[in-house]
Amino acid sequence: MGETSFDDLTDVYEAMIDWPKRLSAEAPFFRRHFEQCGVNRVADVACGTGRHAAMCHSWGLDVEGSDISPNMIERATETFGKPNGLRWTVRGFDQPIDSPGAFDAVVCVGNSLALAPDAAVAATALRHMFDATRPGGVVIVHLLNLWKFPSGPCVWQKITEKTLAQGRSLILKGVHRNEHEGYVELVVVASGAESPSYRSHSVRLLGIRAEALEAIARECGAAGVHFFGDYHDQRYDADTSTDLIMVARK
Repeated sequence: MGETSFDDLTDVYEAMIDWPKRLSAEAPFFRRHFEQCGVNRVADVACGTGRHAAMCHSWGLDVEGSDISPNMIERATETFGKPNGLRWTVRGFDQPIDSPGAFDAVVCVGNSLALAPDAAVAATALRHMFDATRPGGVVIVHLLNLWKFPSGPCVWQKITEKTLAQGRSLILKGVHRNEHEGYVELVVVASGAESPSYRSHSVRLLGIRAEALEAIARECGAAGVHFFGDYHDQRYDADTSTDLIMVARK
């Protein structure tokens, strides 16, 4: 496997994100960079349940969404279908995306690249993204800025109450950094008819620095590489930024 699969966490993943709020905040950023590069064809790598891919398709773009998780791709297909110009495929980071230069833009968002098992696979994935992007196109990679977190304690970020298959549930999400890697901690407590059920998941994250992303981007022929600390074009700062977003023009 090329990266962590969330096959057993699809419902939790969907439930803990306020998708309308998130997409409305991020859409202007993508549209601006797509318009600057004349984007018509988009590859969404590690697309999860397909929310970003479907958003891009709604703008009239031709989109392929891929993910290593069959359950995620099944959910994306059930939710958004397969209309003309929107395709779904199961693919891991270590597999080439398509023929060289097939896309105007390749995106990998939601901290997905950090789910690669090691730095070598993450680098291979990034090279595949550039290979699939035409000259003049753009590669956009979004990561959680792990370096903002202190090394050691878990920082609990979110508590959400949702109805899942097992009933009304509390979902707790936290992040902690252990030197050069991180972990996402998920706790799901469901209130059953007799007694509550409890599940916990710990998902390892690679610690990926902006310098490493830029080195690979330059190696792949990127003419311009810019880093942002959020989707509002704030300059990236490793100590304070919430996000690490690379926008690289090939």
